[in-house]
Amino acid sequence: MLKATIDADIFRESVDAISALVTECRLHAEPDRIYTRAVDTANVAMISFQLKKEAFESYQGTKEELGLDITKLKNILGMMTKGGSIRLNLPEGGQKLELSFNSYHYSITLLDVNTIRKDPNPPTIELPGRIVISGDVLFSAIKAASVVSDKIALGIDPSRQQFYMMAEGDTDHIRLELGRNELEELTLVEVRSLFSLDYLKDMGKIMARAEKVEIHLGVNHPVKFSFDIAGGRGHIDYLLAPRIEAE
Repeated sequence: MLKATIDADIFRESVDAISALVTECRLHAEPDRIYTRAVDTANVAMISFQLKKEAFESYQGTKEELGLDITKLKNILGMMTKGGSIRLNLPEGGQKLELSFNSYHYSITLLDVNTIRKDPNPPTIELPGRIVISGDVLFSAIKAASVVSDKIALGIDPSRQQFYMMAEGDTDHIRLELGRNELEELTLVEVRSLFSLDYLKDMGKIMARAEKVEIHLGVNHPVKFSFDIAGGRGHIDYLLAPRIEAE
């Protein structure tokens, strides 16, 4: 059973965050939160997402597993105006999720969870580099890099006490350097990895709304982006595999 009311903008932001990587997911409802963990079809990126019950205007939930068509849900939310509240209702043992918004009432057939990939286990890797940066600065750099290339290097230069983001195309080059005084936090350890901008652009649109984003980096390792949503009552981790550079 799930019966809840939530601010429409918070719900829309949550669906947008998940849809940046996947088109369907297993959503877990528990008495104190909802959460999901999913990987994209290419096994390149992963999202871990949760909303605490405090993010809702009202919340009643028992342990449930819902198969959600995220694309369909996103299209429905696109029809709704900003502001207001959304009411969610899943009767016990129900096969349809009911959404109500103003005078609209939707009934969405849930997917069979057995047809959806099981929740992945996050990799146990050490990422010694840590940067805390504002979400809009991060997204601006991602957008700028995508003009000249389809990949971007993220790294820390401890000798210059800088975090850098660098992209190189056939003829063009861009590099953003941010010192310790321009960041909330910076771990001075030498790390560098290369990543696909196709994925980062989609993630960046969501991270742009975050006041601060924690970046965890290694050497030719995945990058982890961690940030809060819904005023700290929700949290998202994005994990993106690196592109290995040719020797």
